[in-house]
Amino acid sequence: MLGALSNVFDQISVHPQLVIVVPALMILGNALKRTPKVQDWMIIWILLGAGIIASIFTLGFSVSSIANGFIAAGAAITTHQAYKQSLVERNNDEQNKNA
Repeated sequence: MLGALSNVFDQISVHPQLVIVVPALMILGNALKRTPKVQDWMIIWILLGAGIIASIFTLGFSVSSIANGFIAAGAAITTHQAYKQSLVERNNDEQNKNA
């Protein structure tokens, strides 16, 4: 069992196409955030689905392409959260401290 699982993970490599997919997902996430009918909890799932679909479309259907979709969505979400926590929330904390 462990050997079979190891063989699956050996097939997964991060594809250079993620350089294009990650910013596209970030733009999609920003657009979804501004859409009134889309709730915040849905954005992550939409980005995950879009990342997987984009990866399958560019790389073909395989375990590696699905994994690359997860990686792209995770990178887009993590980058957005890092920006938000480092700059936006930091500025809010400083403003609240000075008030």
